[in-house]
Amino acid sequence: MVDAQATEMVHKTMPYTATLGIEVLRSEPAETRSRLAWAANLCTAAGALHGGALMSVADANGGLCAFLNLPEGSSGTTTIESKTNFLRAVRDGHVTAVSRPLHVGRRIVVVETDLLDDAGTLVGRVTQTQAVL
Repeated sequence: MVDAQATEMVHKTMPYTATLGIEVLRSEPAETRSRLAWAANLCTAAGALHGGALMSVADANGGLCAFLNLPEGSSGTTTIESKTNFLRAVRDGHVTAVSRPLHVGRRIVVVETDLLDDAGTLVGRVTQTQAVL
């Protein structure tokens, strides 16, 4: 189920997510979930979602997770490192990003994001480091 309020907030703070049509499904400090619908204009060869589209939903969702875990007095977060493993193609439906914090510190937050297709199959994994601003 789409969390309309969280989706609107993410679209306002990260306008690129609105351009892609990313929808927030869950937004809690322990876990955030967002999804991106397959669309032909987001694809590469053979109708597979482009890696950049997959990384975009992972980065946005991971950023939301980091933001929800910021220490008191922080103003925001920004990605300073990201590592992606692509495991299989997404050729229809949605890709869902599920992010969880691995480390929450005063200066950095490390988030791991699993990318899942509609069958729940792992299609990618992203580990990102977010600087605390």
